[in-house]
Amino acid sequence: MSTAAAYAKPSPDGAFEKVTIERREVGPDDVLIDIKYAGICHSDIHTARDEWGGAQYPCVPGHEIAGIVAAVGSSVHKYQVGDRVGVGCLVNSCGKCVPCLAGEEQYCTNGPTWTYNSRVPESAQPGGYTMGGYSTQIVVDESFVVAIPEGIGLDVAAPLLCAGITLYSPLKHWNAGPGKKVAIIGMGGLGHVGVKIAAALGAEVTVLSQSLRKRDDGLRMGADHYYATSDKDTFRQLRGQFDLIINTVSADLPIDSYLRLLALDGTLVILGLPEHPMSVTGRNLAGFRRSLAGSMIGGVAQTQEMLNFCASHGIGAEIELISADEIDSAYDRVVASDVQYRFVIDTATV
Repeated sequence: MSTAAAYAKPSPDGAFEKVTIERREVGPDDVLIDIKYAGICHSDIHTARDEWGGAQYPCVPGHEIAGIVAAVGSSVHKYQVGDRVGVGCLVNSCGKCVPCLAGEEQYCTNGPTWTYNSRVPESAQPGGYTMGGYSTQIVVDESFVVAIPEGIGLDVAAPLLCAGITLYSPLKHWNAGPGKKVAIIGMGGLGHVGVKIAAALGAEVTVLSQSLRKRDDGLRMGADHYYATSDKDTFRQLRGQFDLIINTVSADLPIDSYLRLLALDGTLVILGLPEHPMSVTGRNLAGFRRSLAGSMIGGVAQTQEMLNFCASHGIGAEIELISADEIDSAYDRVVASDVQYRFVIDTATV
């Protein structure tokens, strides 16, 4: 076994502390990565604070990982020492079920192995559960490593490994592009990346945000229109306008009001996970053959496609770089929506 420095939460209420963790030795199919940057995702906060239940401690979060290959196993053929690489939300799956064979490992019917807080054999990670990117090194099977093109900085690429693919996947699945009107609900860590990607795909992009506070940013990032949902006239003015609406926020929203903004055959896609069940009126779906759908991240191949697309279009996350000793305060600021738009840890400070 090898060791790595990391920042871990010892308990749901405890502060992050510097620890030493064990990583498995590099096997024939493994890649050892020197982590340079790790993004902070809101799901890190939910997990580390055990808000979803089932968290394992000490908890080392982080599934937006960008770094440099430090060593490769004897059977690795895709990467070599010195390559720029990333790791997202997944580090393994069964590889045999229908979703896996279709390149949709995130929907593995036998349960994917998440980058942190997943139960695994001791041989896969000492301690029996995965530990993530708030650390200096990680060992990952090459099949779940992606290349980060030279056209994008490692720091602004890190959040794309979750936020980027979470938006890219539904935008591609529902054919966002020229001639399509797309609305993004929320202008936060997910939403701002969605605006950039949807605009680069050629769609007409509208931001639906609680206020107009970030309007200038939204237009700068590629939005064509920006509306405040706190203004009730917004829902009257935009009724029946959109082919695709992507909801990036986790707040409990009046879903019926947003469904009425869809055009014929339009789709509202849920990415954020609200606390309470959603209430939907059937006639708002049936009346214009509208659809209500959900989406997660993408598979490994689509994640690579997304990175290539972002690099070719000059897309990276808008970030605030922090040191490891600022993680606790960064978590509080994320919860308070006090970040524009994604925190990224400089792991040199770990």
